Order: sequence, then structure tokens, then C-alpha cells
Amino acid sequence: MNTSLQTQSLKAEKLTDAFQAFNVLSKDLSNSYQELQKQVSFLNKELVSAHSERLKTLVEKEKLADRLQQILAALPAAVIVIDAEYQVIDCNAIAIDYLAEPLIGESWNDVVQRSLITVFDNPHERQLKNGQRVSIIFNELNNESGQIILLSDVTELRSLQDKLNQRKHLSAMGEMVASMAHQVRTPLATAVLYASQMNKKQVSDNTRIKFSNKILERLHYLERQVNDMLIFAKEGHLAMDVFSLQHFLQQVQENMAEITTVNSLQFKLSNQVQVDAMLGNEDALLGAVMNLLNNAVDALNGNGLINMIVTQKDPGSLQIKIQDNGLGIEDSIKQRLFEPFYTTKIKGTGLGLAVVDSVVRAHSGSIKCQSELHRGTVFTLLLPCINQYITTLSENGRQQMENSYEAI
Repeated sequence: MNTSLQTQSLKAEKLTDAFQAFNVLSKDLSNSYQELQKQVSFLNKELVSAHSERLKTLVEKEKLADRLQQILAALPAAVIVIDAEYQVIDCNAIAIDYLAEPLIGESWNDVVQRSLITVFDNPHERQLKNGQRVSIIFNELNNESGQIILLSDVTELRSLQDKLNQRKHLSAMGEMVASMAHQVRTPLATAVLYASQMNKKQVSDNTRIKFSNKILERLHYLERQVNDMLIFAKEGHLAMDVFSLQHFLQQVQENMAEITTVNSLQFKLSNQVQVDAMLGNEDALLGAVMNLLNNAVDALNGNGLINMIVTQKDPGSLQIKIQDNGLGIEDSIKQRLFEPFYTTKIKGTGLGLAVVDSVVRAHSGSIKCQSELHRGTVFTLLLPCINQYITTLSENGRQQMENSYEAI
């Protein structure tokens, strides 16, 4: 009987312990649940706050994008965005107005060939089909995934600049006419004097030949002066056409052959260019080169060496170097070489090098002078006039061309 009571008592104690353990566990679960609710509540608040911030950021970005679109539309210039493959991926309304559709998705090179015309007087400008002049600027994107191209209308600015240049030019032309009157009168009077003597019976045939050569010399001088005057009057606006480099250099060689026969001068011409097709004004370039060569002849005073070296600076540029071993040019004179009407010659007009500079600029090129006293002078012309769309000469053709120069 006692054993049965003891057993029941143990069961009661175990049951009591189980209830106590259950109560502790329930209390722990309740505390954990409350803590979990707090965490959920906190996370919900964080989520709501993050969502609010994200919405706020999206709204600000939309406002910024809208503002940028308004600015882009209001810009008085054409904006074109191209990707790394040179495909147009975005543009504003003015770009469409300038370049016409289709534009988005088109190759930029195709758009250029279709809508932009190259102008010779400024490599950074183009002409639209309607005659407008626009400047063109390229800017790389930060991530190097493309470029932004800006086309700005400079038609009015160019017109004002041209008017200002025209006024300056008219003033210079008046000064030139006054200067040229004396330069033309003297050789003309000399030619008339020799011509008046040729019909006299007592004049021998040898004297007539001498008089004829003198007249021809004076007429050539007048021709050069008139040509310089005409080129200077054109302000560098020259008609451009395709011409042969070989023919151009042959003319230079022939003109120099006439000069070297009456002087103790040596003239060497070296052509290292395989391309024969040029794009420019052959007569104007010939006059410019001959101006430089005649100056070299004067600097040598009838005795010395003149080198003319023709090379290809880059795929589209022709470089011409004219070098003499004369007395050189002082720095004070060198700074004013290309000023119109500035001359150190007694019979000079000061137009020769001004015309050279005008012709070079008309071809979008550059000219520089390097000179040291008693060590000679080098004039370097860089002319982007090589026509890259014509096939190059073969090596045999170039050799034959050089042989023809040596044979003249």
C-alpha cells in the first residue's frame, strides 16, 4: 500500500516538474515572439523608410532627367550622342533639323557624308545642305563608351568676320595699289624703252636679241607682280580641283632650270611621295612655291645650293621643305615675314610671302620658317591636300617620276 502511494507521489512530482518546465518554455517562447515582433516592426519601418527614400530619389532623378531634356531641347546647338561603334544613339531636335532624318541608329560616318560638306578655310567647320556653317566639337564620354558631338551655327559669326576681313582687305588693297604703282611703272618704262629701240635700223641682230630678252625679263616680272596682286585680292578664296603632283613638280623643275642656267646655283628636288593625285589649286601652289624659291635664289646671291624635299607627313598631308645655305634671316625680320607690304628688298613689294601664307591657309595648311644667321633658311609647308581616294603610284612609277626630274 505504501509502495502505491510512493509511486503516485513520484508521478505527481514529475508532472509538477513538467508543468514548470512547460511554463518556463512558454515564457521563453512568448519573450522570443515579442522580440521577433519588435524586429519585424523595426524592419517594416526600415523598409518603409528605404522605399520612401527610393521613391524620393526616383522622383528627383525623373525631375533631373526632365530638366536635362528641357535644357537639351532649349540649346541653340545640335547635340548628337554616338556609341563606341559610331552609331547615333541620341540627339536633340536641332540635330534632326540640321542633319535630317533618319538619324537615330544611323552610322555617324554615313550622316557626315550625307549632310555635312567639308570647307577648306576651317577644318573645324562644316557646311550644311542649306548653306549654314556649323562648328563641330567632339567630346569623349567619361566611361569611354562613346562621344558627344556638338554642332553650333556660326553662319552669322562667319559673315561678320568676313565683313571685317573684307574691310581690312580693302584697306590693304588701297595700300597695295599705291605701292604697286611704282613697282609696275619702272619695269614697264624699261620694257617700253627697249621696245622703242628694236625698230631702229642701226640696231644689230645681237642687240635686238638682247633687247628682246630684257623686255621678256621685265614682262615676267610684271606678270609675277600681277599674279601676286590677284591672289592677294582673292583673300585666299581659291577654286580647288584634282591635279597631278608629278606635273606640279615638273613645272617647278622647269622654272628653276631657267633660273639656274644664268646663275652658279644648284637646285635639287627630291620627291618621296608615292601618291600622285592632289586636291587644291595647282597654279596658286606653284606660285607660292616659286615665291619661296625666288627668295632662296636672292638669298644666295647667285651662288649656292637649294634643296626642295617633298614628303608625305601623314595619310592626307603633303610636306614641302625648301632649304638654302644662304646668310639666313635675323629674328627681328623673321617675326614679320608674312606681313603684307613688309619687305627688306629695295625693289620688293612685300607681297610675296603674304601671298604664300594666304595660299597655304586657303588649303587649310600651315607654313613655318627656321633660319639661323650664316647657316641658311628652311621654309616648311604642310598641306592637307593629298587625295586619299585615288590609288597610289607604284614604286616603278615613282622611280620613273624621279628620273624625269633629274633629266630636265
